[in-house]
Amino acid sequence: MTPGAGPPRSRNRRGEGGRLRAEILAAATALLDAGGDPRAVTLRAVARHAGITAPSIYRHFHDRPAILLDVVRQAFADLSGRARTALAEAGPDPRHRLHAVCHAYLGFAQEHPERYGAMFGGTWTPEAALGEEALRVLTGCLADCVAAGHCASTDPAADAVALWLGLHGLAHQRAVTDVFPWPADIVERIAFPLSRLTSGGLPS
Repeated sequence: MTPGAGPPRSRNRRGEGGRLRAEILAAATALLDAGGDPRAVTLRAVARHAGITAPSIYRHFHDRPAILLDVVRQAFADLSGRARTALAEAGPDPRHRLHAVCHAYLGFAQEHPERYGAMFGGTWTPEAALGEEALRVLTGCLADCVAAGHCASTDPAADAVALWLGLHGLAHQRAVTDVFPWPADIVERIAFPLSRLTSGGLPS
């Protein structure tokens, strides 16, 4: 077997084309995670990792950027899913829910730095809808805080964008600066002012 290649793959039965597409995306994501660089995701490398021939890829993706775009789409979907899970588990207080979503965002960036970098690295063809779902979660959190009287925002959608940028900046700096002595409450110091929360911290 060629080094770095996956195990030999059994041929799809009729109607199982979706299985091959999923395996191609899984191979591309694994290459990205292992190499830390979207340039490692080549058609030949993906084919070798998935245990298929390179021409088989063209039945599902017309080129390398198309594969990368779907990898990024999946990463954004995973980020949104993680945010919604945090939202559901945080309890009824909207401030706790906002706090949980912020930590979920940063946790995803920290656990999947290669995917996170590709999401914002500009190595794929831009698509306007990417990130909208995660941003919608943040906006909803801020709107709930306003409704509960805990937030002074007059435009939750705009403030959610500002909050996203703050979280993104922190995620990036954490990725490139391992030894910086971040304050223990750095997330709150960034998130609460950008969220325009009227209280100084989380309720006990």
